[in-house]
Amino acid sequence: MTTKITSSAEAMHLEDKYGAHNYHPIPVVISKGKGVKVWDVEGKEYYDFLSAYSAVNQGHCHPKIVEALVDQASKLTLTSRAFYNDILGGYEKYITDYFGYDKVLPMNTGVEGGETAIKLCRKWAYQVKGVEENKATILFANGNFWGRTLAAVSSSDDPESYGEYGPFMPGFQLIPYNSLEALEKALQNSNVAGFMVEPIQGEAGVKVPDEGYLKGAYELCKKHNVLFIADEVQTGIGRTGKLLACDYEGVKPDILILGKALSGGVLPVSAVLARDEIMMTIKPGQHGSTYGGNPLASKVAMVALQVLKDEKMTENALKLGEVFRDRMNDLIQKCELVKLVRGKGLLNAIVINDSEESSTAWDICVALKENGLLAKPTHGNIIRFAPPLVITEKELHECCDIIEKTILAFKK
Repeated sequence: MTTKITSSAEAMHLEDKYGAHNYHPIPVVISKGKGVKVWDVEGKEYYDFLSAYSAVNQGHCHPKIVEALVDQASKLTLTSRAFYNDILGGYEKYITDYFGYDKVLPMNTGVEGGETAIKLCRKWAYQVKGVEENKATILFANGNFWGRTLAAVSSSDDPESYGEYGPFMPGFQLIPYNSLEALEKALQNSNVAGFMVEPIQGEAGVKVPDEGYLKGAYELCKKHNVLFIADEVQTGIGRTGKLLACDYEGVKPDILILGKALSGGVLPVSAVLARDEIMMTIKPGQHGSTYGGNPLASKVAMVALQVLKDEKMTENALKLGEVFRDRMNDLIQKCELVKLVRGKGLLNAIVINDSEESSTAWDICVALKENGLLAKPTHGNIIRFAPPLVITEKELHECCDIIEKTILAFKK
């Protein structure tokens, strides 16, 4: 039996009383979504400018994705990998052709994708590169965020993520983001097996590296026989105006991690893609998941990728991202409260001219909510803006009007 929610206040009370307090949501209770908009319990309409942290690139409840979900759910949802099913093979061919890789290892969540990539990288290090057993090192960039498993927090430099969760997993080394010099120095260690990096750091505040950083990092990895691992869980699937953010510099990762929008936001689906030399180091029984590669997820992922292509969502993100940053740069000229705007495609952020410890960005997001737009701060004084890629130019200008109106009227 489920409790019928009659008000937003009631829903928030129930979560507060019976749920773990591991999130701090904006005070809005969403009950319906369609395209770029959502509605709360009382029926108030909002523009969604978070897209479930870029999981809903294709828009809320995309009809073709939902149709695929319902159709497959009525036939077969789960077999586990103890048996073959009639959907997985077709999905594996589809996604490897789509992104140009030999093999895919399907999982569920983005963090599972990261864990899978690390395990693959270590296996490759011992079986192919010849690193001494238990000596493999994987490099990560400062400011990275790829989840909250013990491996993920072991590779984090954010005290909120790793505080009081030790002892931590060995074999990880942090280096400065956007520094080829630091990467080259770290690569002098012959035990380094891989470098796992976000092409744009999303949770850190949409930090875009210098042009040439990704290509330079990839070339350094090739020079030292190290795997370049791209965490495109948030930046992939058209979000930045390219299919993958790595496409901006013509870089093809040795290991590619995808998640979030791979299902269009209807259920957890992630994938790790690599060439045979890397993927075939893992043998039966050495890695897997009961739900990984289930027929429901496989069917949904194919349709989610197809509608992205058919409806030219990536191209729309590229074009409208320029419009959004132009509007925000105009706002900066009118308001000292906004320090800068940065991003690519429809993954953007504004930096509030205030300290990370202040509540200003949070308070602005609450005010935006009152004016009909949902966004969330990150790292104290940064507000990330990431609407579904189906947004129109007219809708984008309406949203920029809301942002401008809210910030210009804001009083601390």
